[in-house]
Amino acid sequence: MIVTIDGPAGSGKSTVARLLAELLQVQFLDTGAMYRGIALAVVRSDESETDAPAVGRIAENTLINFQGDAICIGDEDVSEEIRTAEVTAVSSVIATNPVVRNCLVQLQRNIGNEGSLVTEGRDQGSVVFPNAEFKFFLTASVDARARRRHREMVAKGSKLKLATVRKQLRQRDQRDENREVAPMKPAEDAQVIDTSDLSIAEVVQKLAAIVTG
Repeated sequence: MIVTIDGPAGSGKSTVARLLAELLQVQFLDTGAMYRGIALAVVRSDESETDAPAVGRIAENTLINFQGDAICIGDEDVSEEIRTAEVTAVSSVIATNPVVRNCLVQLQRNIGNEGSLVTEGRDQGSVVFPNAEFKFFLTASVDARARRRHREMVAKGSKLKLATVRKQLRQRDQRDENREVAPMKPAEDAQVIDTSDLSIAEVVQKLAAIVTG
């Protein structure tokens, strides 16, 4: 069984997907961490994230894998390092690279072939797993998403203002929705759920009720 959860940044999809996977006792596939892993490899190189051919070569030669809950490059646990602001910024750029996407889509499908999972991202139901048994697209107002993201960042010591976070989310939405390869949009058969006024627990319960029937 494959459950896909797509949606824009700040919609709660990563937390919901992780908790739903725990509830269903299946694997959680953090595709965002995979893109961040490639972004980290780019940051560590001498190449610019805007040099598409160079970034494509890095993607083809970087071994991204999961060891338990840890995301690794080869055998190196990079779970913490991929969460830096620099890697986050680079990740949103390299995610539009067709070679990067092709590499990671194939890797995600290979993982999906190994057993049941809950996977989250922006194109999991529309592109990566078009035959998934359950597809969800989580959305929320920009204000609601900005407040959530701002709270998370402040808790980690960030000094960014709420208005700046809101602006960054709008920019990210625009890039994701208008990119040439796999633009962010609900799969035709996905259930769209607005999480603006729902808690994480309420969203998890709602999805679990649908999946378990």
